Formats: sequence, structure tokens, C-alpha cells
Amino acid sequence: MTIRTLTRRTALVTAAALASLVLAACGDGDSAAPSGGGHGHGSSATAGATAHNAQDVAFAKGMVPHHRQALEMARLAASRASSARVKDLATRIEKAQDPQIRTMTGWLKSWGEQAPAAGMDHSGRTGTSGASGMAGMMSDGDMAALEKATGAEFATRFLSLMVRHHQGAVEMAGTERDKGAYGPARRMARSVVTAQTAEIREMKQLLGAG
Repeated sequence: MTIRTLTRRTALVTAAALASLVLAACGDGDSAAPSGGGHGHGSSATAGATAHNAQDVAFAKGMVPHHRQALEMARLAASRASSARVKDLATRIEKAQDPQIRTMTGWLKSWGEQAPAAGMDHSGRTGTSGASGMAGMMSDGDMAALEKATGAEFATRFLSLMVRHHQGAVEMAGTERDKGAYGPARRMARSVVTAQTAEIREMKQLLGAG
């Protein structure tokens, strides 16, 4: 009996040891499972980096037609301006603002917002600030007068109107820079302020030289 009892006890101890090993192995597997949970945190960080607010939407919706009108004005210079410096300035304005229009239109689409329709850029404007608060926009009368002008008259009218137009853009961009949330939009706003402030100085110098 003593030998059989001893044998049974040995078997029980062996079984208990095996059970402990199995449980330990299971425990190791469970502890490794949460390691993949970092993906959710990464997604939240990405979402935060691309967040936008109402000011970003207002900036894009306002600046798209504002830029379009600047392009409309700039494209008149090729056939109506006689000054090489005015033509050069108009070309630079077009090259800077055309890509920005495409970029801002893309933002609006990605945000599920309707981009402003082309062809409605200066309808009903007062020449100072339109109904939507876009400072510096030209009225239909301003644009009609610019289209009829040539030579020195065109240069003076173009530069005077574009100074006012740029001042409006700088005002709009300043608001975005201070109140926007979307990083790329705020960077564009800072670029607009820097570039168009420099062009305002240039245009005032050209007006003074004339």
C-alpha cells in the first residue's frame, strides 16, 4: 500500500506541474496581445493633425473666388499693358494664385464642402467688400473699366485695383492665420500675407514711378 500510495502521489505532483506549465504558457500569450493596440492611438493622432474648423472652410470658400478675380485681372495685362514690369507682375500673380485655387478647392472637397462655382466671382460686389465679406473684391463696373483700358491708363487702373485687392487678401489671410485650425491652410495664409504684402509695396512703387 505504501508503494502504491507513493506512486499515486508522484503522479499527482507530475500532473500539477504540467498544469502549471500550461497555464504559464497561456498567460504569456495573453500579455502579448495588447501590443497591437497602438494603431488606434496612431489613427487619433493623424486625425488631430488634419482637423479643420469653420474658419478654415470660410477661408477657402472666400479665397477661391478672391484669387479667381485676381487671375481675371492679371490675364488682361498681356494684351492691354504696355509696361514690361506690370506684365511681369501680372504673370507672377497668376503663377502664385492659380495653384492655390486648386489646393483650396481640394481641401473643400475633402471636407465634404461645396467649392464656389466659377463665374460668380465679382457679381454684385461693391468694389470694397462683397456680400460674403471678401474684402477688396472688384465690382462689375471696376472690371468693365479695366477691360476697356490700355497702355498707361490700364497700368494705373490695374495697379490701383490690385493694391486694394491684395489688401483684402492679406486681411482674409490674417484672420485664417490667427483663427484657423488646419495646418496647411494656416501655412498658406502666412504665405499669402508675406507674398502679397511685398507685392503691395512693389505696386505702390510702380504707381509712384508713373
